[in-house]
Amino acid sequence: MSFLDMDHRLLELADLIELVHSPLVDHKGFPPEVDVTLVEGAVSSDEDYEKIVKVRARTKILVAMGDCAVSANVPAMRNRFAPQALGEAIYLAPTMARPQVPHDAVPKLLPRVRPVHEVVKVDVFVPGCPPSNDTLFYVLSELVHGRMPDLSDKTRFGA
Repeated sequence: MSFLDMDHRLLELADLIELVHSPLVDHKGFPPEVDVTLVEGAVSSDEDYEKIVKVRARTKILVAMGDCAVSANVPAMRNRFAPQALGEAIYLAPTMARPQVPHDAVPKLLPRVRPVHEVVKVDVFVPGCPPSNDTLFYVLSELVHGRMPDLSDKTRFGA
């Protein structure tokens, strides 16, 4: 949402960027060479793990955007439970008409939810839940002008 909340300021960047992939608008494979990738969310499943490894290998600058990507935040609350116990508690609840764990339809959970930087190298950390649109605009502006953003006085966790 922070990205969309930049509103008209996105137009300032539009001529300077080429948007080549978004999971919201296409399901094609991730492009082979990308200058900057914004990643949201923690790494919680085998599928997440495989995707972030592929994305990192094909990206020059990886930006962990938001507290979930930066610290695993709320998704990591499940770390005290075994993945199998979670699946059983969710899918085998007595309120279900035909209780069964959907092994094929649901990605296999990792034993622990991890922030992105525990799996791959992250170049820019943008904390916030969600990150402010001003901060995100600053980060993108710096990156499109070939500069690494200095966020030391612009962000804090949870803000």
